[in-house]
Amino acid sequence: MSTYSATIRWQRSGAAFTDQRYSRAHTWHFDGGAVVPGSSSPQTVPLPFSDAAAVDPEEAFVAALSSCHLLWFLHLAAKAGFVIERYEDRADGVLAKNAEGRLAMTLVTLRPRAEFAGEKRPSRSDIEALHHKAHEECFIANSVKSEVRCEPVF
Repeated sequence: MSTYSATIRWQRSGAAFTDQRYSRAHTWHFDGGAVVPGSSSPQTVPLPFSDAAAVDPEEAFVAALSSCHLLWFLHLAAKAGFVIERYEDRADGVLAKNAEGRLAMTLVTLRPRAEFAGEKRPSRSDIEALHHKAHEECFIANSVKSEVRCEPVF
């Protein structure tokens, strides 16, 4: 078993609080030293109380799923002898009411595009199989109730 952690920091900085007119901007601190600006989504909490330039939890959820899928795909492709030159995923997540009537990320769609190099090139079915296996192995996808789709871009 492994444990992963992040430290999230927010400070009121003198703003009123109980009137709901405070900044939702905060920072995410990770063990390797990365600091990421975080905030509520401006779609949830209007500006100026959100920071549109910061990462919101919904975006981070989509990014975590995409990133985990990428890492498994790279691993599996390398193991199969394929060389990947570039990879891009324009992933989307949908926030909607779930079966219990609560707001949730109900659908995440991954749209990965991989560009291959070298002599050995995968077929379309090879790529689909690699994405299928990457999805099965992804720790994050295995951790959520949301439906997670993968729609490779060719």
